[in-house]
Amino acid sequence: MPLGRICPGVDRRGASTRGWSQTSILGRAMEIHQLRYFVAVAEESSFSQAAQREHVSQPSLSQQIHKLEEELNQQLFDRLPRSVVLTAAGRCLLPYARTILTSLADAGRAVTALEAEVAGRLAVGAIPSIALYILPRLIGRFQHAYPKVTFELFEDTTAKLAQRLEDGTLDLVIASGTDESPNLARHSLGREALLLLVPEKHLFARRKSVRWKDLADEKFLLLHDEHSLSIHVRQLLAANDLKPELVLRGAQLVTIARMVAAGLGVTVIPEMMAATEFVKDCVAVPFAKPVPTRELTLLRNPLRTESKAAAAFREEAAAVFLRQPSPIRKADEG
Repeated sequence: MPLGRICPGVDRRGASTRGWSQTSILGRAMEIHQLRYFVAVAEESSFSQAAQREHVSQPSLSQQIHKLEEELNQQLFDRLPRSVVLTAAGRCLLPYARTILTSLADAGRAVTALEAEVAGRLAVGAIPSIALYILPRLIGRFQHAYPKVTFELFEDTTAKLAQRLEDGTLDLVIASGTDESPNLARHSLGREALLLLVPEKHLFARRKSVRWKDLADEKFLLLHDEHSLSIHVRQLLAANDLKPELVLRGAQLVTIARMVAAGLGVTVIPEMMAATEFVKDCVAVPFAKPVPTRELTLLRNPLRTESKAAAAFREEAAAVFLRQPSPIRKADEG
């Protein structure tokens, strides 16, 4: 039976037709791992990245996608030279595949939750400007207390991690700047000061503090626009009537710090980065009051059953952030 009879607007070639029958898709011999691979390719827009995410070889993943397309008698992806994109049939199948995978995950968690011990798989996401500085210590402490929990870690922008939470592919996310995700439950982890990072020989390096108006002639290096820290810093610059020269945008804060050390300009970093080796040959200078901060939050999907492992990790995360050597300020400060 062609997919056009089960998916509105799709015919044998992925073109427009009508009708969707739930019984017809349930009668197909689709396998769960094929749907998981399909969702991974759709989200990554790449067979190789999807294979890496699913911990399988690319030929094996491609073969399973091909089998799924044969079973549905539809092409689900257009293979372009540098990416893959969903066909109309693929776009129609995607929400159903996500629903099936989420329901299966919830079923497993509901059963596992009946057990007394904290165990199982925990999928955690974090934005890059948090992951590198907090997760090693946090996960180390957690696994010492709960050795039967295994982790899958994902680093990405807040928006993409929030989408994975809503899709059910992540259990928890540690992020910043999440007002655009109203469907997610937010647990505040406090506020953290932001600092100006300058080369160690910079004029500001010996100052006890710096004011925004002092930065009018400085060259700035920032993360790409989609990163929450970059969004926040650009908002702070605008609020202080600054339009500095932007000489570089990057994907990793550590790389930007090395560029600062090389004298290319200055940047703004979170306080948790200041005491690490990643700011070698640089100086982190505090801002004068009112001190700029960012709010750190832990996100979860309230529509999903929270596992014992997820609940325990959420509690441990709150405790670790409160015990930060460089104090993270409460939301009513700064």
